[in-house]
Amino acid sequence: MMAKETTDNELSTPAHTTYYPPRQRRVHDSSVTFEEYHYYAQRTRDEQLRLEAPQWQWLTLLSSRKKTADAVQGEDEHAVPSSGQTVTDEEWVDASRAFRTASWGAVFYLITTDILGPFAVPFAIGTLGYGPGIGIFTAFGIVSVYSGYLLWKVFMGIDSHEFPARNYGDLAFRAWGTTARHIVNVLQAVALLLLLGQVTILFGQNISEISKYRLCYIICPLIFVVVGFLLTQIRTLRSFGWLANFGFWLNILAIFVSMGATAHNPPNFSISVLGSVGSAIDTTSITPDANGNYPPIVKYAGLPTTNLIGAINGLLSGVLAFAGLQLFIEFMAEMRRPRDFLRGMFIAQAVIYTAYVVYGSFMYYYQGQYTFNPAYLGVSNYGWQTTGNILTLLSGLIAAALYGNIGIKVFYNNVLVDIFNAPLINSKRGKLIYGAIVPVWWSIAFIIAAAIPAYVYFVSIISAAALLNLSYTIPPWIALGYDIKKHTMGTFDPAVGRTSRGLTGFNRYIRGFWSGGLFQILINIWHVLLFLASLSLSGLGLYASIEGFIEVFKNPQVNSFTCRSPLNLET
Repeated sequence: MMAKETTDNELSTPAHTTYYPPRQRRVHDSSVTFEEYHYYAQRTRDEQLRLEAPQWQWLTLLSSRKKTADAVQGEDEHAVPSSGQTVTDEEWVDASRAFRTASWGAVFYLITTDILGPFAVPFAIGTLGYGPGIGIFTAFGIVSVYSGYLLWKVFMGIDSHEFPARNYGDLAFRAWGTTARHIVNVLQAVALLLLLGQVTILFGQNISEISKYRLCYIICPLIFVVVGFLLTQIRTLRSFGWLANFGFWLNILAIFVSMGATAHNPPNFSISVLGSVGSAIDTTSITPDANGNYPPIVKYAGLPTTNLIGAINGLLSGVLAFAGLQLFIEFMAEMRRPRDFLRGMFIAQAVIYTAYVVYGSFMYYYQGQYTFNPAYLGVSNYGWQTTGNILTLLSGLIAAALYGNIGIKVFYNNVLVDIFNAPLINSKRGKLIYGAIVPVWWSIAFIIAAAIPAYVYFVSIISAAALLNLSYTIPPWIALGYDIKKHTMGTFDPAVGRTSRGLTGFNRYIRGFWSGGLFQILINIWHVLLFLASLSLSGLGLYASIEGFIEVFKNPQVNSFTCRSPLNLET
Protein backbone atom coordinates (compact mmCIF):
# COMPACT_ATOMS: atom_id res chain seq x y z
CA MET A 1 0.00 0.00 0.00
CA MET A 2 1.38 3.42 -0.93
CA ALA A 3 2.49 5.50 2.02
CA LYS A 4 0.91 8.90 2.44
CA GLU A 5 3.02 11.62 0.80
CA THR A 6 3.72 15.16 1.97
CA THR A 7 1.36 17.82 0.67
CA ASP A 8 1.73 21.58 0.61
CA ASN A 9 -0.59 21.77 3.61
CA GLU A 10 1.33 19.23 5.74
CA LEU A 11 4.58 19.09 7.65
CA SER A 12 7.42 16.89 6.39
CA THR A 13 7.07 13.11 6.24
CA PRO A 14 9.23 11.02 8.61
CA ALA A 15 12.62 9.98 7.27
CA HIS A 16 11.65 6.28 7.23
CA THR A 17 8.59 6.82 4.98
CA THR A 18 8.84 4.97 1.65
CA TYR A 19 9.61 7.47 -1.10
CA TYR A 20 8.12 7.05 -4.54
CA PRO A 21 10.44 8.60 -7.20
CA PRO A 22 9.13 10.87 -9.97
CA ARG A 23 8.78 8.04 -12.51
CA GLN A 24 6.28 6.31 -10.20
CA ARG A 25 4.09 9.38 -9.63
CA ARG A 26 0.86 10.21 -11.40
CA VAL A 27 1.04 12.98 -14.00
CA HIS A 28 -0.76 15.43 -11.69
CA ASP A 29 0.01 14.18 -8.20
CA SER A 30 -1.13 16.56 -5.45
CA SER A 31 1.25 14.85 -2.99
CA VAL A 32 4.29 16.31 -4.78
CA THR A 33 5.37 19.41 -2.86
CA PHE A 34 6.40 22.74 -4.31
CA GLU A 35 9.86 22.18 -2.80
CA GLU A 36 10.25 18.96 -4.81
CA TYR A 37 9.15 20.64 -8.05
CA HIS A 38 11.58 23.50 -7.43
CA TYR A 39 14.50 21.22 -6.51
CA TYR A 40 14.29 19.23 -9.75
CA ALA A 41 13.63 22.39 -11.79
CA GLN A 42 16.88 23.96 -10.60
CA ARG A 43 18.77 20.77 -11.41
CA THR A 44 17.28 20.69 -14.93
CA ARG A 45 18.08 24.40 -15.48
CA ASP A 46 21.72 23.78 -14.50
CA GLU A 47 21.95 20.93 -17.01
CA GLN A 48 20.32 22.95 -19.82
CA LEU A 49 22.62 25.88 -19.18
CA ARG A 50 25.56 23.71 -20.23
CA LEU A 51 23.92 22.83 -23.56
CA GLU A 52 24.98 24.70 -26.68
CA ALA A 53 22.31 27.17 -27.77
CA PRO A 54 20.73 26.18 -31.13
CA GLN A 55 21.36 28.67 -33.96
CA TRP A 56 18.50 30.43 -35.72
CA GLN A 57 19.44 30.13 -39.43
CA TRP A 58 16.41 32.21 -40.35
CA LEU A 59 16.97 31.98 -44.11
CA THR A 60 16.54 28.22 -44.12
CA LEU A 61 12.92 27.12 -44.12
CA LEU A 62 13.68 23.65 -42.77
CA SER A 63 16.48 24.72 -40.43
CA SER A 64 14.76 23.95 -37.11
CA ARG A 65 14.00 20.39 -38.17
CA LYS A 66 17.50 19.77 -39.51
CA LYS A 67 19.06 21.22 -36.41
CA THR A 68 17.23 18.88 -34.07
CA ALA A 69 17.45 15.72 -36.13
CA ASP A 70 20.96 14.81 -35.00
CA ALA A 71 20.56 15.96 -31.42
CA VAL A 72 17.99 13.32 -30.50
CA GLN A 73 16.48 10.36 -32.24
CA GLY A 74 12.99 11.69 -31.69
CA GLU A 75 10.25 11.60 -29.13
CA ASP A 76 8.47 8.64 -30.67
CA GLU A 77 11.39 6.31 -29.93
CA HIS A 78 11.93 7.36 -26.33
CA ALA A 79 8.83 8.81 -24.76
CA VAL A 80 7.03 5.52 -23.94
CA PRO A 81 8.87 2.30 -22.98
CA SER A 82 7.79 -1.02 -24.41
CA SER A 83 5.07 -2.92 -22.59
CA GLY A 84 6.39 -5.00 -19.71
CA GLN A 85 9.64 -3.09 -19.31
CA THR A 86 10.68 -1.53 -16.03
CA VAL A 87 11.41 2.15 -16.48
CA THR A 88 14.59 3.32 -14.81
CA ASP A 89 15.12 6.85 -13.52
CA GLU A 90 17.56 7.55 -16.36
CA GLU A 91 15.10 6.32 -19.00
CA TRP A 92 12.41 8.55 -17.50
CA VAL A 93 14.66 11.60 -17.72
CA ASP A 94 15.86 10.67 -21.24
CA ALA A 95 12.24 10.54 -22.42
CA SER A 96 11.79 14.12 -21.23
CA ARG A 97 15.04 15.26 -22.89
CA ALA A 98 13.98 13.66 -26.20
CA PHE A 99 10.79 15.72 -26.18
CA ARG A 100 12.76 19.00 -25.95
CA THR A 101 14.23 19.90 -29.34
CA ALA A 102 13.02 23.36 -30.43
CA SER A 103 15.26 26.44 -30.66
CA TRP A 104 14.37 30.04 -29.85
CA GLY A 105 14.21 30.72 -33.61
CA ALA A 106 11.48 28.10 -33.97
CA VAL A 107 9.66 29.75 -31.05
CA PHE A 108 9.84 33.11 -32.86
CA TYR A 109 7.99 31.64 -35.84
CA LEU A 110 5.49 29.75 -33.66
CA ILE A 111 4.66 32.92 -31.68
CA THR A 112 4.25 35.05 -34.81
CA THR A 113 2.13 32.33 -36.45
CA ASP A 114 -0.03 32.17 -33.34
CA ILE A 115 -0.34 35.93 -32.61
CA LEU A 116 0.45 37.86 -35.79
CA GLY A 117 -2.97 38.56 -37.27
CA PRO A 118 -2.98 42.26 -38.17
CA PHE A 119 -6.12 42.21 -40.28
CA ALA A 120 -8.44 43.18 -37.40
CA VAL A 121 -6.14 45.99 -36.22
CA PRO A 122 -7.32 48.71 -38.70
CA PHE A 123 -10.91 48.10 -37.54
CA ALA A 124 -9.87 48.41 -33.88
CA ILE A 125 -7.96 51.65 -34.50
CA GLY A 126 -10.90 53.00 -36.51
CA THR A 127 -13.40 52.43 -33.68
CA LEU A 128 -11.08 54.18 -31.21
CA GLY A 129 -9.35 56.84 -33.34
CA TYR A 130 -5.62 57.18 -34.00
CA GLY A 131 -4.55 58.36 -30.55
CA PRO A 132 -6.58 56.01 -28.30
CA GLY A 133 -6.18 53.14 -30.78
CA ILE A 134 -2.39 53.26 -30.94
CA GLY A 135 -2.32 53.86 -27.17
CA ILE A 136 -4.44 50.76 -26.52
CA PHE A 137 -2.25 48.59 -28.75
CA THR A 138 0.88 49.92 -27.06
CA ALA A 139 -0.56 49.17 -23.60
CA PHE A 140 -1.73 45.68 -24.57
CA GLY A 141 1.64 45.00 -26.21
CA ILE A 142 3.55 45.95 -23.04
CA VAL A 143 1.25 43.94 -20.77
CA SER A 144 1.42 40.99 -23.18
CA VAL A 145 5.23 40.95 -22.98
CA TYR A 146 5.05 41.27 -19.19
CA SER A 147 2.56 38.38 -18.94
CA GLY A 148 4.81 36.26 -21.15
CA TYR A 149 7.74 37.02 -18.86
CA LEU A 150 5.70 35.96 -15.80
CA LEU A 151 4.78 32.64 -17.39
CA TRP A 152 8.42 32.06 -18.32
CA LYS A 153 9.59 32.84 -14.77
CA VAL A 154 7.13 30.38 -13.23
CA PHE A 155 7.93 27.72 -15.86
CA MET A 156 11.65 27.99 -15.14
CA GLY A 157 10.98 27.49 -11.43
CA ILE A 158 8.74 24.41 -11.60
CA ASP A 159 9.51 22.51 -14.85
CA SER A 160 12.03 19.67 -14.86
CA HIS A 161 12.90 16.45 -16.66
CA GLU A 162 11.46 14.56 -13.68
CA PHE A 163 8.25 16.63 -13.51
CA PRO A 164 7.81 18.30 -16.93
CA ALA A 165 5.29 21.16 -17.24
CA ARG A 166 3.56 20.52 -20.54
CA ASN A 167 0.66 22.99 -20.63
CA TYR A 168 -0.85 26.13 -19.12
CA GLY A 169 -2.84 24.18 -16.53
CA ASP A 170 0.36 22.63 -15.13
CA LEU A 171 1.56 26.07 -14.02
CA ALA A 172 -1.77 26.82 -12.33
CA PHE A 173 -1.67 23.40 -10.65
CA ARG A 174 1.78 23.92 -9.16
CA ALA A 175 1.02 27.49 -8.07
CA TRP A 176 -2.54 27.10 -6.71
CA GLY A 177 -3.62 23.44 -6.83
CA THR A 178 -5.98 21.06 -8.62
CA THR A 179 -9.03 23.34 -8.85
CA ALA A 180 -6.94 26.07 -10.50
CA ARG A 181 -5.63 23.53 -13.05
CA HIS A 182 -9.17 22.51 -14.01
CA ILE A 183 -10.29 26.15 -14.39
CA VAL A 184 -7.36 27.03 -16.65
CA ASN A 185 -7.58 23.85 -18.71
CA VAL A 186 -11.32 24.26 -19.37
CA LEU A 187 -10.85 27.93 -20.27
CA GLN A 188 -7.92 27.14 -22.58
CA ALA A 189 -9.67 24.24 -24.34
CA VAL A 190 -12.86 26.30 -24.87
CA ALA A 191 -10.83 29.30 -26.10
CA LEU A 192 -8.90 27.20 -28.63
CA LEU A 193 -12.08 25.53 -29.86
CA LEU A 194 -13.80 28.92 -30.29
CA LEU A 195 -10.69 30.30 -32.01
CA LEU A 196 -10.90 27.39 -34.39
CA GLY A 197 -14.52 28.32 -35.04
CA GLN A 198 -13.52 31.96 -35.50
CA VAL A 199 -10.90 31.22 -38.17
CA THR A 200 -13.33 28.79 -39.84
CA ILE A 201 -15.90 31.61 -40.14
CA LEU A 202 -13.24 34.00 -41.41
CA PHE A 203 -11.78 31.71 -44.05
CA GLY A 204 -15.13 30.25 -45.06
CA GLN A 205 -15.99 33.81 -46.10
CA ASN A 206 -12.55 34.06 -47.66
CA ILE A 207 -13.13 31.01 -49.90
CA SER A 208 -16.65 32.24 -50.72
CA GLU A 209 -15.32 35.59 -51.93
CA ILE A 210 -12.59 33.92 -54.00
CA SER A 211 -15.31 31.90 -55.79
CA LYS A 212 -17.34 35.10 -56.41
CA TYR A 213 -20.13 33.47 -54.38
CA ARG A 214 -20.66 30.81 -57.06
CA LEU A 215 -19.70 28.05 -54.63
CA CYS A 216 -22.50 27.06 -52.22
CA TYR A 217 -21.48 28.76 -48.99
CA ILE A 218 -21.89 25.77 -46.67
CA ILE A 219 -19.14 24.08 -48.71
CA CYS A 220 -16.67 26.94 -48.12
CA PRO A 221 -16.00 26.50 -44.38
CA LEU A 222 -16.24 22.73 -44.92
CA ILE A 223 -13.28 22.87 -47.36
CA PHE A 224 -11.26 24.78 -44.76
CA VAL A 225 -12.19 22.23 -42.07
CA VAL A 226 -11.19 19.20 -44.16
CA VAL A 227 -7.75 20.62 -45.03
CA GLY A 228 -7.31 21.85 -41.46
CA PHE A 229 -7.88 18.54 -39.77
CA LEU A 230 -5.44 16.88 -42.17
CA LEU A 231 -2.77 19.36 -41.02
CA THR A 232 -3.72 18.81 -37.37
CA GLN A 233 -2.63 15.17 -37.69
CA ILE A 234 0.88 16.60 -37.17
CA ARG A 235 1.27 15.98 -33.43
CA THR A 236 4.52 17.69 -32.41
CA LEU A 237 5.29 21.40 -32.47
CA ARG A 238 8.76 20.56 -33.77
CA SER A 239 7.10 19.32 -36.95
CA PHE A 240 5.22 22.62 -37.18
CA GLY A 241 8.52 24.53 -37.37
CA TRP A 242 8.79 24.82 -41.15
CA LEU A 243 5.03 25.44 -41.51
CA ALA A 244 5.20 28.27 -38.96
CA ASN A 245 8.15 29.77 -40.84
CA PHE A 246 6.21 29.64 -44.11
CA GLY A 247 3.09 31.08 -42.46
CA PHE A 248 5.01 34.05 -41.06
CA TRP A 249 6.30 35.13 -44.48
CA LEU A 250 2.88 34.63 -46.06
CA ASN A 251 1.42 36.99 -43.46
CA ILE A 252 4.08 39.61 -44.13
CA LEU A 253 3.46 39.36 -47.89
CA ALA A 254 -0.31 39.68 -47.34
CA ILE A 255 0.26 42.85 -45.29
CA PHE A 256 2.22 44.56 -48.07
CA VAL A 257 -0.15 43.40 -50.82
CA SER A 258 -3.26 44.71 -49.04
CA MET A 259 -1.52 48.02 -48.19
CA GLY A 260 -0.54 48.56 -51.82
CA ALA A 261 -3.99 47.63 -53.10
CA THR A 262 -5.76 49.88 -50.59
CA ALA A 263 -3.61 52.88 -51.51
CA HIS A 264 -4.70 52.63 -55.16
CA ASN A 265 -8.33 51.46 -54.91
CA PRO A 266 -11.47 52.77 -53.21
CA PRO A 267 -13.00 50.84 -50.26
CA ASN A 268 -15.41 47.98 -50.81
CA PHE A 269 -18.46 50.16 -50.02
CA SER A 270 -21.09 47.49 -50.63
CA ILE A 271 -20.07 45.20 -47.74
CA SER A 272 -19.39 47.99 -45.22
CA VAL A 273 -22.70 47.29 -43.43
CA LEU A 274 -21.46 43.79 -42.54
CA GLY A 275 -18.45 44.61 -40.37
CA SER A 276 -16.87 48.01 -40.95
CA VAL A 277 -15.96 50.74 -38.47
CA GLY A 278 -19.06 52.68 -39.52
CA SER A 279 -21.36 49.71 -38.87
CA ALA A 280 -20.00 49.48 -35.33
CA ILE A 281 -20.05 53.16 -34.31
CA ASP A 282 -22.35 55.15 -36.67
CA THR A 283 -24.35 53.51 -39.45
CA THR A 284 -25.23 56.89 -40.99
CA SER A 285 -21.56 57.38 -41.92
CA ILE A 286 -21.75 54.44 -44.38
CA THR A 287 -25.32 54.92 -45.65
CA PRO A 288 -25.57 56.03 -49.31
CA ASP A 289 -27.80 58.95 -50.32
CA ALA A 290 -30.78 58.77 -52.66
CA ASN A 291 -28.46 58.70 -55.69
CA GLY A 292 -26.43 55.78 -54.30
CA ASN A 293 -23.41 57.92 -53.41
CA TYR A 294 -21.58 56.91 -50.24
CA PRO A 295 -20.41 59.53 -47.68
CA PRO A 296 -16.77 60.66 -48.01
CA ILE A 297 -14.02 58.94 -46.01
CA VAL A 298 -13.59 60.36 -42.49
CA LYS A 299 -10.76 59.71 -40.00
CA TYR A 300 -10.51 60.70 -36.34
CA ALA A 301 -7.53 61.46 -34.13
CA GLY A 302 -9.55 60.91 -30.95
CA LEU A 303 -12.60 58.81 -30.10
CA PRO A 304 -14.91 59.07 -33.12
CA THR A 305 -18.10 58.49 -31.16
CA THR A 306 -19.73 58.35 -27.74
CA ASN A 307 -21.05 54.88 -28.66
CA LEU A 308 -19.45 52.90 -25.82
CA ILE A 309 -20.50 49.52 -27.22
CA GLY A 310 -18.75 50.12 -30.55
CA ALA A 311 -15.58 51.44 -28.90
CA ILE A 312 -15.32 48.50 -26.50
CA ASN A 313 -15.84 45.99 -29.29
CA GLY A 314 -13.00 47.70 -31.15
CA LEU A 315 -10.88 47.43 -28.02
CA LEU A 316 -11.68 43.70 -27.81
CA SER A 317 -10.32 43.28 -31.32
CA GLY A 318 -7.11 44.70 -29.86
CA VAL A 319 -7.25 42.06 -27.14
CA LEU A 320 -7.50 39.33 -29.78
CA ALA A 321 -4.56 40.87 -31.67
CA PHE A 322 -2.11 40.11 -28.82
CA ALA A 323 -3.83 37.02 -27.39
CA GLY A 324 -1.84 33.83 -27.63
CA LEU A 325 -0.05 33.49 -24.32
CA GLN A 326 -2.09 30.35 -23.60
CA LEU A 327 0.22 28.52 -26.04
CA PHE A 328 3.52 29.77 -24.60
CA ILE A 329 3.86 26.89 -22.13
CA GLU A 330 3.55 24.34 -24.94
CA PHE A 331 6.29 26.22 -26.80
CA MET A 332 8.61 26.31 -23.77
CA ALA A 333 7.95 22.65 -23.00
CA GLU A 334 9.47 21.62 -26.34
CA MET A 335 12.54 23.88 -26.15
CA ARG A 336 15.99 22.43 -25.72
CA ARG A 337 16.95 25.52 -23.67
CA PRO A 338 13.82 27.22 -22.27
CA ARG A 339 16.08 29.98 -20.95
CA ASP A 340 16.26 31.27 -24.56
CA PHE A 341 12.48 31.63 -24.80
CA LEU A 342 12.57 35.30 -23.78
CA ARG A 343 14.79 36.14 -26.74
CA GLY A 344 12.35 34.61 -29.22
CA MET A 345 9.37 36.20 -27.47
CA PHE A 346 10.86 39.73 -27.29
CA ILE A 347 11.80 39.74 -30.98
CA ALA A 348 8.45 38.25 -32.02
CA GLN A 349 6.45 40.76 -29.95
CA ALA A 350 8.49 43.69 -31.31
CA VAL A 351 7.81 42.54 -34.90
CA ILE A 352 4.11 42.00 -34.10
CA TYR A 353 3.67 45.41 -32.46
CA THR A 354 5.41 47.23 -35.33
CA ALA A 355 3.30 45.41 -37.92
CA TYR A 356 0.11 46.22 -36.02
CA VAL A 357 0.67 49.95 -35.59
CA VAL A 358 2.01 50.57 -39.11
CA TYR A 359 -0.57 48.40 -40.87
CA GLY A 360 -3.52 49.54 -38.74
CA SER A 361 -2.77 53.25 -39.16
CA PHE A 362 -2.08 52.92 -42.90
CA MET A 363 -5.32 51.07 -43.67
CA TYR A 364 -7.44 53.39 -41.53
CA TYR A 365 -5.90 56.43 -43.24
CA TYR A 366 -7.03 55.23 -46.68
CA GLN A 367 -10.38 53.68 -45.74
CA GLY A 368 -11.64 55.61 -42.71
CA GLN A 369 -15.08 54.51 -41.52
CA TYR A 370 -15.21 51.89 -44.32
CA THR A 371 -12.27 49.99 -42.79
CA PHE A 372 -13.45 46.39 -42.66
CA ASN A 373 -12.72 43.49 -40.31
CA PRO A 374 -10.76 41.65 -41.70
CA ALA A 375 -9.06 44.49 -43.57
CA TYR A 376 -8.20 42.64 -46.79
CA LEU A 377 -11.91 42.03 -47.51
CA GLY A 378 -12.37 45.80 -47.67
CA VAL A 379 -10.35 46.12 -50.89
CA SER A 380 -12.74 46.77 -53.81
CA ASN A 381 -10.56 45.43 -56.66
CA TYR A 382 -11.38 41.73 -57.05
CA GLY A 383 -7.90 40.75 -58.26
CA TRP A 384 -6.13 42.24 -55.24
CA GLN A 385 -8.93 40.99 -53.01
CA THR A 386 -8.31 37.45 -54.26
CA THR A 387 -4.54 37.74 -53.80
CA GLY A 388 -5.01 38.79 -50.18
CA ASN A 389 -7.59 36.05 -49.66
CA ILE A 390 -5.29 33.31 -50.95
CA LEU A 391 -2.26 34.46 -48.93
CA THR A 392 -4.22 34.77 -45.69
CA LEU A 393 -6.05 31.50 -46.37
CA LEU A 394 -2.75 29.59 -46.45
CA SER A 395 -1.35 31.27 -43.32
CA GLY A 396 -4.75 30.87 -41.62
CA LEU A 397 -4.72 27.13 -42.22
CA ILE A 398 -1.35 26.88 -40.48
CA ALA A 399 -2.55 28.93 -37.49
CA ALA A 400 -5.78 26.91 -37.29
CA ALA A 401 -3.82 23.64 -37.33
CA LEU A 402 -1.75 25.00 -34.42
CA TYR A 403 -4.92 25.85 -32.44
CA GLY A 404 -6.36 22.43 -33.19
CA ASN A 405 -3.15 20.63 -32.28
CA ILE A 406 -2.79 22.22 -28.85
CA GLY A 407 -6.52 22.31 -28.10
CA ILE A 408 -6.80 18.55 -28.66
CA LYS A 409 -3.66 17.93 -26.58
CA VAL A 410 -5.13 19.90 -23.66
CA PHE A 411 -8.38 17.92 -23.93
CA TYR A 412 -6.58 14.60 -24.33
CA ASN A 413 -4.08 15.00 -21.49
CA ASN A 414 -6.43 16.58 -18.96
CA VAL A 415 -9.72 14.81 -19.66
CA LEU A 416 -9.05 11.49 -21.39
CA VAL A 417 -5.81 10.64 -19.54
CA ASP A 418 -6.74 12.07 -16.12
CA ILE A 419 -10.39 11.01 -15.94
CA PHE A 420 -10.74 8.06 -18.33
CA ASN A 421 -7.20 6.63 -17.97
CA ALA A 422 -6.50 6.82 -21.70
CA PRO A 423 -2.99 5.82 -22.85
CA LEU A 424 -0.34 8.52 -23.10
CA ILE A 425 -0.56 10.51 -26.32
CA ASN A 426 2.89 9.31 -27.51
CA SER A 427 2.00 5.63 -27.23
CA LYS A 428 0.74 3.70 -30.27
CA ARG A 429 -2.82 3.59 -28.95
CA GLY A 430 -2.59 7.23 -27.93
CA LYS A 431 -1.64 8.26 -31.46
CA LEU A 432 -4.63 6.39 -32.88
CA ILE A 433 -7.02 8.00 -30.39
CA TYR A 434 -5.54 11.45 -31.14
CA GLY A 435 -6.06 10.89 -34.86
CA ALA A 436 -9.69 9.88 -34.24
CA ILE A 437 -10.41 12.98 -32.13
CA VAL A 438 -9.12 15.42 -34.78
CA PRO A 439 -12.11 15.23 -37.18
CA VAL A 440 -14.57 15.36 -34.25
CA TRP A 441 -12.86 18.47 -32.85
CA TRP A 442 -12.90 20.21 -36.24
CA SER A 443 -16.54 19.20 -36.80
CA ILE A 444 -17.53 21.00 -33.60
CA ALA A 445 -15.61 24.07 -34.80
CA PHE A 446 -17.45 23.84 -38.13
CA ILE A 447 -20.87 23.77 -36.41
CA ILE A 448 -19.92 26.82 -34.32
CA ALA A 449 -18.72 28.63 -37.43
CA ALA A 450 -21.80 27.73 -39.45
CA ALA A 451 -24.28 28.81 -36.77
CA ILE A 452 -22.87 32.28 -35.98
CA PRO A 453 -22.77 34.77 -38.87
CA ALA A 454 -21.96 37.92 -36.81
CA TYR A 455 -18.17 37.61 -37.08
CA VAL A 456 -17.22 40.91 -35.39
CA TYR A 457 -19.26 40.22 -32.25
CA PHE A 458 -18.24 36.57 -32.17
CA VAL A 459 -14.62 37.75 -32.00
CA SER A 460 -15.56 40.17 -29.21
CA ILE A 461 -17.19 37.54 -27.03
CA ILE A 462 -14.24 35.12 -27.47
CA SER A 463 -11.84 37.90 -26.50
CA ALA A 464 -13.83 39.04 -23.46
CA ALA A 465 -14.73 35.62 -22.04
CA ALA A 466 -11.54 33.67 -22.66
CA LEU A 467 -8.60 35.30 -24.43
CA LEU A 468 -8.40 38.39 -22.23
CA ASN A 469 -8.35 36.23 -19.09
CA LEU A 470 -5.83 33.75 -20.47
CA SER A 471 -3.48 36.52 -21.60
CA TYR A 472 -3.82 39.18 -18.91
CA THR A 473 -5.78 37.89 -15.87
CA ILE A 474 -4.27 34.46 -15.22
CA PRO A 475 -0.49 35.16 -15.60
CA PRO A 476 -0.28 37.59 -12.62
CA TRP A 477 -2.49 35.24 -10.59
CA ILE A 478 -0.17 32.27 -11.28
CA ALA A 479 2.92 34.42 -10.61
CA LEU A 480 1.42 35.54 -7.28
CA GLY A 481 0.87 31.93 -6.15
CA TYR A 482 4.37 30.97 -7.28
CA ASP A 483 6.03 33.88 -5.42
CA ILE A 484 4.06 33.15 -2.24
CA LYS A 485 5.19 29.52 -2.25
CA LYS A 486 8.74 30.37 -3.20
CA HIS A 487 9.13 32.83 -0.30
CA THR A 488 7.78 30.33 2.23
CA MET A 489 9.69 27.38 0.79
CA GLY A 490 11.31 24.79 3.02
CA THR A 491 13.94 22.22 2.07
CA PHE A 492 13.70 18.99 0.10
CA ASP A 493 15.90 15.92 0.62
CA PRO A 494 15.88 13.87 -2.61
CA ALA A 495 17.44 10.84 -0.93
CA VAL A 496 14.33 10.11 1.15
CA GLY A 497 11.83 12.44 -0.49
CA ARG A 498 11.47 14.49 2.67
CA THR A 499 10.14 18.06 2.66
CA SER A 500 10.71 20.24 5.73
CA ARG A 501 8.64 23.39 6.07
CA GLY A 502 7.43 25.43 9.04
CA LEU A 503 4.38 27.18 7.56
CA THR A 504 1.28 25.31 6.41
CA GLY A 505 -2.27 25.98 5.28
CA PHE A 506 -3.78 29.46 5.00
CA ASN A 507 -1.09 30.98 7.22
CA ARG A 508 1.48 30.11 4.56
CA TYR A 509 -0.32 32.22 1.94
CA ILE A 510 -0.72 35.18 4.29
CA ARG A 511 2.94 35.05 5.35
CA GLY A 512 4.09 34.48 1.78
CA PHE A 513 2.23 37.53 0.48
CA TRP A 514 4.08 39.81 2.92
CA SER A 515 7.49 38.12 2.53
CA GLY A 516 10.47 38.73 0.25
CA GLY A 517 11.18 42.36 1.10
CA LEU A 518 9.50 45.66 0.20
CA PHE A 519 9.98 45.32 -3.56
CA GLN A 520 8.46 41.82 -3.62
CA ILE A 521 5.49 42.97 -1.53
CA LEU A 522 4.87 45.80 -4.00
CA ILE A 523 5.08 43.27 -6.86
CA ASN A 524 2.49 41.09 -5.08
CA ILE A 525 0.14 44.06 -4.65
CA TRP A 526 0.67 45.02 -8.32
CA HIS A 527 -0.25 41.49 -9.41
CA VAL A 528 -3.46 41.60 -7.37
CA LEU A 529 -4.41 44.96 -8.93
CA LEU A 530 -3.56 43.74 -12.45
CA PHE A 531 -5.63 40.61 -11.88
CA LEU A 532 -8.66 42.61 -10.71
CA ALA A 533 -8.36 45.23 -13.47
CA SER A 534 -8.18 42.55 -16.16
CA LEU A 535 -11.12 40.68 -14.66
CA SER A 536 -13.15 43.91 -14.65
CA LEU A 537 -12.29 44.55 -18.30
CA SER A 538 -13.44 41.03 -19.09
CA GLY A 539 -16.82 41.75 -17.51
CA LEU A 540 -17.17 45.04 -19.37
CA GLY A 541 -16.22 43.34 -22.62
CA LEU A 542 -18.81 40.60 -22.13
CA TYR A 543 -21.48 43.25 -21.60
CA ALA A 544 -20.50 45.13 -24.77
CA SER A 545 -20.26 42.01 -26.95
CA ILE A 546 -23.61 40.64 -25.75
CA GLU A 547 -25.26 44.02 -26.38
CA GLY A 548 -23.69 44.02 -29.85
CA PHE A 549 -25.09 40.55 -30.55
CA ILE A 550 -28.57 41.65 -29.44
CA GLU A 551 -28.43 44.65 -31.78
CA VAL A 552 -27.20 42.59 -34.74
CA PHE A 553 -29.85 39.91 -34.36
CA LYS A 554 -32.68 42.44 -34.42
CA ASN A 555 -32.36 42.11 -38.19
CA PRO A 556 -32.64 38.75 -40.00
CA GLN A 557 -29.18 37.19 -40.20
CA VAL A 558 -27.81 34.86 -42.84
CA ASN A 559 -26.14 31.87 -41.16
CA SER A 560 -23.80 29.44 -42.82
CA PHE A 561 -26.23 26.53 -43.18
CA THR A 562 -27.30 27.92 -46.54
CA CYS A 563 -25.89 28.30 -50.02
CA ARG A 564 -25.94 32.10 -49.83
CA SER A 565 -22.76 33.73 -48.55
CA PRO A 566 -23.10 36.22 -45.66
CA LEU A 567 -20.95 38.58 -47.76
CA ASN A 568 -23.24 38.40 -50.78
CA LEU A 569 -25.69 41.29 -50.45
CA GLU A 570 -27.33 40.72 -53.82
CA THR A 571 -30.90 39.48 -53.64
